[in-house]
Amino acid sequence: MSLLVVGLSHRSAPVSVLERASLSADAKVKLLHDTLAAEPATEAAVLATCNRIELYADVDKFHAGVAELSTLLAQHSGVALEELTPYLYVHYEDRAVHHLFSVACGLDSMVIGEGQILGQIKDALALGQELHTAGRLINDLFQQALRVGKRAHSETGIDRAGQSLVTFGLEQLTAGREPVDAWAAGKRALVIGAGSMSSLAAATLARVGVAEIAVANRTAERAERLAEILVASGTGVTARAVAMASVADELTRADVVVSCTGATGLVLTAEDVAQAVSAAPAQLAPAADPAPQPGPSAGTGTPQALGLDPEVVARLVAAARAGGRLVDAGATRVITAGADRDGCPVEVPAGDGRSALTGVDANSLELHGTWADQGEAAAQRQPRRSARSQVDAAPVRLALLDLAMPRDIDAAVHRIPGVRLVDIESLAEASADAPMAADVDAVRAIVAEEVAAFGAAQRAAHITPTVVALRAMAAEVVAMEVARLDGRLPDLDDRQRAEVTQTVRRVVDKLLHAPTVRVKQLASEPGGAGYAEALRELFDLDPQTVASVSRADADTAGQAEQNHDSGRAS
Repeated sequence: MSLLVVGLSHRSAPVSVLERASLSADAKVKLLHDTLAAEPATEAAVLATCNRIELYADVDKFHAGVAELSTLLAQHSGVALEELTPYLYVHYEDRAVHHLFSVACGLDSMVIGEGQILGQIKDALALGQELHTAGRLINDLFQQALRVGKRAHSETGIDRAGQSLVTFGLEQLTAGREPVDAWAAGKRALVIGAGSMSSLAAATLARVGVAEIAVANRTAERAERLAEILVASGTGVTARAVAMASVADELTRADVVVSCTGATGLVLTAEDVAQAVSAAPAQLAPAADPAPQPGPSAGTGTPQALGLDPEVVARLVAAARAGGRLVDAGATRVITAGADRDGCPVEVPAGDGRSALTGVDANSLELHGTWADQGEAAAQRQPRRSARSQVDAAPVRLALLDLAMPRDIDAAVHRIPGVRLVDIESLAEASADAPMAADVDAVRAIVAEEVAAFGAAQRAAHITPTVVALRAMAAEVVAMEVARLDGRLPDLDDRQRAEVTQTVRRVVDKLLHAPTVRVKQLASEPGGAGYAEALRELFDLDPQTVASVSRADADTAGQAEQNHDSGRAS
């Protein structure tokens, strides 16, 4: 076994890198095909989720394998290799097995103990089987990972240590003010997407008591099917399918939105959300509009005096009046008071942000735009908490949960008054401080035990073709000697011939029994791979015969797995 995994996850890379490196369905297929076409790899599987991208392969050369798999990940993710490399991790042989088993148990998840990863591992294996890139090692590894994950959830309380991303995300939307059930009761929800995660989100929303769910998906049939399942769930929720073109209208009616699609671009922009919120002002808590503040004296501050286009300034002021936003080169920013404007050279009057810039002159607008541009990179990291703390203090008109990677919802929406956004990045921040249950130690013990057992089984399986070839050679020797005996003693009757044949076979079996049992035991121990080669040398076994036995075993295992799947599907 020469198992190698190269990947990156939320533990090794920032969300921005994971977002850019995400793989589409077509990219996964091409990545697997190219991995097998590469010289070091003989089989492969790719595990790509919202917070990890990992490529597993059986390689014959470690260093060449690492270089090739890293290069392939960079090529198919679209992130340059030199940029991707600092965030990559590598696991080899038993460490690779330990890593996947830990992932399957939820120990490496963003939310410790969540069970959605098992479905994603199953999907990764199914894709490898469908494309014939999963051979004996990958099949054994991923099937055992699924069993280990199920064992961890059934034998320990790891479920109490964490929960699904959906449940955790809904808890974050409530900001800890009330139980999810109380928060969700009677709300209207919009679910964008109809895949596994979106379906889970819809089912969770129905269970916690939302009154209505609208499902939008690019494939209308899948949205309709999900809506039918929700109605039949017995939760009492009203569910209906809507077209993707109707999402903007549905936003004006929704109280909570969950989005998880495979789109490569934004599904909801800041402008979409701002328009939806402004279209339903009655649902917002009343806020006093401060009187416009007088701007600096005219003359030196006029657009003409500053060399600025009056039409551009007029458009900026109009945008500020309409929604408290400055529009600059296609970027949308919401002007808020408090910590978000620390260091800004413009004195923005206190208020709700909608009329705060009405009296600000063009020079001040330009200064603010310059300050905002300089702080944009930091705004993606630091100000989110300060901005959200202000939003948390105000009534939430629209709650957004973005579970997609790359993101479906523009991160800038968290600056819109009355909007609360929880996405993968904020979930990672929140879960970093979450306490781990005592059962985590029990799961780690299970993982260690299963890794040792899997390694022993794989090492023992490695020598099995050699043992089978040895027994086949012994059976051939017996047959040849019995045939020679028939020639020398033609008068033997059938009973005598059978007795002689059985005696010779028993002698051979007894001679081979102890050595073959012992060599399997030795081969299952660390460093025991050399015993197969020693056995081949001692008995002068034909390497081609051993290889043919290995292929036959692999074909038999693959057929058995297909039969198992067929039986399970029926």
